[in-house]
Amino acid sequence: MKTMIVVCALALGVPAAAQAQAADMATIAAQQAAMAKLAAMLGIWRGPATSTTPRGEIRMTQTERVGSFLDGTLTLVEGKAYMADGKVGFHAFGAISYDAATQSYWMSSHAQGRSGRFQLTLTDTGWTWEVPAGPATIRYVASFAGGKWTETGDYVAPGQPPRRIFEMTLSRVGDTDWPEVGSVTKQ
Repeated sequence: MKTMIVVCALALGVPAAAQAQAADMATIAAQQAAMAKLAAMLGIWRGPATSTTPRGEIRMTQTERVGSFLDGTLTLVEGKAYMADGKVGFHAFGAISYDAATQSYWMSSHAQGRSGRFQLTLTDTGWTWEVPAGPATIRYVASFAGGKWTETGDYVAPGQPPRRIFEMTLSRVGDTDWPEVGSVTKQ
């Protein structure tokens, strides 16, 4: 009898589970339209970057690899900075998404042992986003124009003027089919 109840419960639950997995085409369309506004950042980028730390100024060659994923509903970003000796001095990964319900953009960021989810605000030429840093905030501002990606990061503490801690100027060097290429196939 118990087995029959479990089988019936499982059979009745299948349509509900299948329903939960059905694609929400209206939401997908809204996400695709919103993410299309970030198309200028897709591709491979390279250029000089400067980071100011308590130990002083660090100059690097910054690279960014940016690709569209999940039918254009997600933008993935890999940032990697190379030191003068060729060693990797910084490596980060981000996923930018659009929440159609709240009509807001979000970046999930992972770098240097830290991670978080931060609201991204679009501007006429790019975006801004902020990372809490104790009583202060680190504010990033990015702009895309003429094949250039410029971005700054300012440390903003209460009662103090903003202090520049990061700056990069990248040139677009090519297209990329990352991350779609190389996915597991049916066979």
